[in-house]
Amino acid sequence: QVQLVASGGGLVQAGGSLRLSCASSGMIFSINRASWYRQAPGNQRELVAAITGTDSTNYADSVKDRFTISRDNVKNTVYLQMNSLKPEDTAVYYCNVQGRQRDSLLFDAWDRGTQVTVSS
Repeated sequence: QVQLVASGGGLVQAGGSLRLSCASSGMIFSINRASWYRQAPGNQRELVAAITGTDSTNYADSVKDRFTISRDNVKNTVYLQMNSLKPEDTAVYYCNVQGRQRDSLLFDAWDRGTQVTVSS
């Protein structure tokens, strides 16, 4: 069973930076896609950034040129570098990883979420 543990959230002032990490554990053979989503109170969960197995990336328009998603294939860890943070970036951030386990079964895992709060 694949499990995800995210870290790096917290409280930061507007204009500051944070880096989220999402470490995957379990019998992982390959990761096809890793994404970060966020959900603010009263809002639907939205895609923030995604990276594929070929390192193709895409971003929500609201975070382009401020956020960068990356991955470490050796550590099975996905990162989200967040710069020039704004109060509207305040949300619970969720990591999602999709891939294949060593027993050939596909997996689609989520972490429990990490809070990011940006003060004005």
